[in-house]
Amino acid sequence: MLSKLDQLTERLAEVNVLLMQEDVTSNMDNYRKLTREHAELGPLVALYGNYTQADNDIKDAQSMLSDPDMKDFAQEEMAAAKARMEQLEIDLQKMLLPKDPNDERNIFLEIRAGTGGDESALFAGDLLRMYTRFAERNRWQIEMVSESASEVGGYKEVIVRVVGNGAYSKLKFESGGHRVQRVPATETQGRIHTSACTVAVMPEADEVEDVNINPADLRIDTYRASGAGGQHINKTDSAVRITHLPTGIVVECQDDRSQHKNKASALKVLAARIKDVQLREQQSKEAATRKSLIGSGDRSERIRTYNFPQGRMTDHRINLTLYKLDFIMDGDLAELTNALAAEHQADLLAALGDAS
Repeated sequence: MLSKLDQLTERLAEVNVLLMQEDVTSNMDNYRKLTREHAELGPLVALYGNYTQADNDIKDAQSMLSDPDMKDFAQEEMAAAKARMEQLEIDLQKMLLPKDPNDERNIFLEIRAGTGGDESALFAGDLLRMYTRFAERNRWQIEMVSESASEVGGYKEVIVRVVGNGAYSKLKFESGGHRVQRVPATETQGRIHTSACTVAVMPEADEVEDVNINPADLRIDTYRASGAGGQHINKTDSAVRITHLPTGIVVECQDDRSQHKNKASALKVLAARIKDVQLREQQSKEAATRKSLIGSGDRSERIRTYNFPQGRMTDHRINLTLYKLDFIMDGDLAELTNALAAEHQADLLAALGDAS
């Protein structure tokens, strides 16, 4: 680990020199690449500097042990420096963990109503609002891609594109089954009903071509868009349905009046879904090796329960229960997403330890 940190320290010095060159701004792509690398290496090298300083403190303290007047002080200094080094080593290991290449990507967020009928559709709407509010807190943009509204409100299915740095890294553990327990507005007896939705978080592919979609594998159908009336009713066949024959994945898009734009949006969602299938297969293999629940990519798995009468949210993968449901439904997801990320990081560290 130390030799790698020495190499990264040298690389940061090289990047600093390159950034100071006067002609670097003539190539903005290269300049952005260097500034991004500097931003990644800076905190790591600073942490390594603290680790090296703690090591030097131990050596300095050892040299004072032979002096009877300084022995007690030196022992205290050594103990404190060793404790610092142990924590710094853990922090350095975390920063050196392999990064998920999709972490900084935009995402497609797909919410589907499941068991529970109308109440499930209403809950799908509540989940969309929760994620929208979370996106606003992170200054991300939300773009509607496709929606199938329920007659009573909410959605049978809705797909949105979330645009912003780190969107996938913060929301990638949201995929799975979300269960709600509450008394529906239509319930006259005050009985608690249980319903569910499934959430899929898919990193956006850079280009549709990146997923190697063969046009011969696609069946593209056009049809007249349907809606609640008014401007949503189309007089032309602008809605698009694309079926990927090898996988059976079907994507529909009708939110734009332009058939061309609907087709482009549908192809992007299709590419993300195919990429997501590949990711889930890879994650399932890794999860089987590590016996990890987080990131297994299993959509059928019930990952979370929202209990409204008790005002609590429970994430079953990490046994985390928070009694702040109102805040969570208003997009206050930081504590939850941070806990999931920390557990995943701990799992990676444990796997690293088992391998070494």
